[in-house]
Amino acid sequence: NLSTFFEYDEQVRKTIYTTNPIEGMHRQVRKITKTKGAFSSEQALMKLMFLIIRDISKKWTMPIHNWGLTISQLYIKFGDRLKLDRGF
Repeated sequence: NLSTFFEYDEQVRKTIYTTNPIEGMHRQVRKITKTKGAFSSEQALMKLMFLIIRDISKKWTMPIHNWGLTISQLYIKFGDRLKLDRGF
């Protein structure tokens, strides 16, 4: 339900809609493959997919922007239901 999404503060909403890893990976794969007309073989396609996923994986080590603020807001909202190491 979309109205549930808007119950969260802006920072939490931004984290939710910008960090879906499956959508992000699909978008990046599509960005590269849409310019290719055809592949010479299945192995060529597999090699390209390997290289794309390898490059995407390197970017996944980046921290989430304003994570401290976001996790603090989630902790206020969910309190004891949010089990975390308090090192945020």
